[in-house]
Amino acid sequence: MEQWAKGSAEPPHSHPGDDMTVVVEGKMAVQFFTKSSDGSLVKDGEPLILNKGDAGHIDGGRIHDATYLEDCKLVYVHDKSFGFVNQPSGK
Repeated sequence: MEQWAKGSAEPPHSHPGDDMTVVVEGKMAVQFFTKSSDGSLVKDGEPLILNKGDAGHIDGGRIHDATYLEDCKLVYVHDKSFGFVNQPSGK
């Protein structure tokens, strides 16, 4: 279980395997990204909002960030060993 304070955030990143996040308490937003031809990150759709009791699935390798809109307690489930790959926003 992880805890995140309201207003904290994770930068764009990806994981090698699929990830499922369960929100035990709080509210968070996940923004997905794609890479443009010049390597910069482009938002992919509207943010996914997860509230207490919600679960969100992220495919392995999919670039995303996370913003904690309220104090959160989260449970993560990974299908492979956990990894964190930072995604620079430019070339």
